[in-house]
Amino acid sequence: MKKVLVVASVISFIEWFNKENIDFLQEKLSCEVHIACNFDYVADTDELRTKEYIEKIRAQGVVLHNIAFARNPLSRANIKAYKELRKIINAESFDLIHCHTPAVAMLTRIAARTARRSGSVVMYTCHGFHFHRASAIKNWLIYYPVEYFLSRYCDYILTINKEDFCRAKTFHCRNVRYIPGVGVDIRRIQQLAVDKATKKSSIGIPPDKLMILSVGELIPRKNHEVIIRALAKIKNQEIYYAIAGKGPLREYLSDLASKLGVIDRVLFLGFRTDIFELYHAADISAFPSKIEGLGLAGIEAMAAGVPLVSSNVHGILDYVIDGETGYAVAPNNVIGFACAIEQLAEDESLRNKMSQNCLKAVEQFEITNALSAMWNIYQEILV
Repeated sequence: MKKVLVVASVISFIEWFNKENIDFLQEKLSCEVHIACNFDYVADTDELRTKEYIEKIRAQGVVLHNIAFARNPLSRANIKAYKELRKIINAESFDLIHCHTPAVAMLTRIAARTARRSGSVVMYTCHGFHFHRASAIKNWLIYYPVEYFLSRYCDYILTINKEDFCRAKTFHCRNVRYIPGVGVDIRRIQQLAVDKATKKSSIGIPPDKLMILSVGELIPRKNHEVIIRALAKIKNQEIYYAIAGKGPLREYLSDLASKLGVIDRVLFLGFRTDIFELYHAADISAFPSKIEGLGLAGIEAMAAGVPLVSSNVHGILDYVIDGETGYAVAPNNVIGFACAIEQLAEDESLRNKMSQNCLKAVEQFEITNALSAMWNIYQEILV
């Protein structure tokens, strides 16, 4: 029986983006699967649901290693986490070690050096390099040398956007592959029937008003602030902004909306289990992330036929076509976002045209395509 270790920062990352892969490794390839991550951190998810998922995979025989990784690579907590991870790797003789998320991938590749010399295959799925064409120079100075150097300590690098793929091809790693993200159940989203007016009313938006929707954690990287600031620049008082997600910036964003005089039109919905329904209720989707490896929320919104106003960073540009599926704006360009929102808000026929373009643009990200690409690589390594 082949042994596989999957490493990520927190359990929600496994639940959201890797559960089908865990099942495939267990059920189809008959592997002994281990997961190393922080199982205690559930602040970014539905706590009850995630704990149920943990019990489910434990009952399936997945071996769980609770390591308190810190997302900040410079955190002192990662010293202890590194030692724990290295001990597990050296004790278990894994055939494949598959790591995700930047800080954890850095620790894993260093911790697995001895195991790799003994035959373990090390694979890193990059969910978005922190350096790209639109990023700050400091990102290149800090993150690029680290990723370039550590690429010599893995056998496969998987990227989920085209810019990262081209960049990784210049690294030391021999096997660099592109996969179309982790996949979106596009058919399920498109087949969902939702009464738009009723759904808007259920979250406190008058059914005849225009709704912008953002889905994502309330953290700096998701950049919800720029949409709140843009909303304050727009004269049209008929536009509401709903944010689905939770996180540490909740109070800051609320205070900002109050200060700018738009708090009555900004709704903080918290963590939601009806995201697909919310997409169908929205007229415009806002996806202004400062960094995004690909961005499931953007693809999901487009799968519901909702045009995007998005940032113009690397992963998002794999599916947002400026002027056709929405508008792509520099992440901190408040005026640019305000103009994009106004254009869409004032022209229903434009929204309808872009809606049809969105449905075509996201077909390649259907979950079956993404899973097939990932599973072919697993079979290449383990069969």
